Amino acid sequence: MEDNFLLDEILPHKKPMILIDELINVDLEKLSAKTKVKIDENKIFYDKTLNGIDHLAGIEFMAQTIGCYAFYKNGKKRPKAGFLLGTRNFKSGINYFKKNEVYEIEIKELFMDDELVSFECFIYNNGKECQKAVVNVYQPKDDNVDLLRMYG
Repeated sequence: MEDNFLLDEILPHKKPMILIDELINVDLEKLSAKTKVKIDENKIFYDKTLNGIDHLAGIEFMAQTIGCYAFYKNGKKRPKAGFLLGTRNFKSGINYFKKNEVYEIEIKELFMDDELVSFECFIYNNGKECQKAVVNVYQPKDDNVDLLRMYG
């Protein structure tokens, strides 16, 4: 990307919870973004018994890519907090993300209304799809929404 934003300037996380390594592209006209991650033993969810990271971390890879997209869609400013509501049609062709492998995450906005956004997400390894899901995100208009009070 031509911008030199660091992921900790874009995402609301701090290391070591920033799981992705690089923002490759955001295309607001195509409503899409692409990031990548290289799996190594320094990642917070690295599991020595797997020699990698459990496949369920892919949902967070997707969510952080969505966070990068939201930053650009919000005029290169951190957007209000978004809450991952859930996923649909999650399919994984892998049991874990392998050490020293590079994975590319691609997201595309499918639907947006006032507070709900839905994204089609894919993860690729060497050009081969290994995961996909539809991820739904809730972004309340009111910054003071207490989700635990609403749903707890």
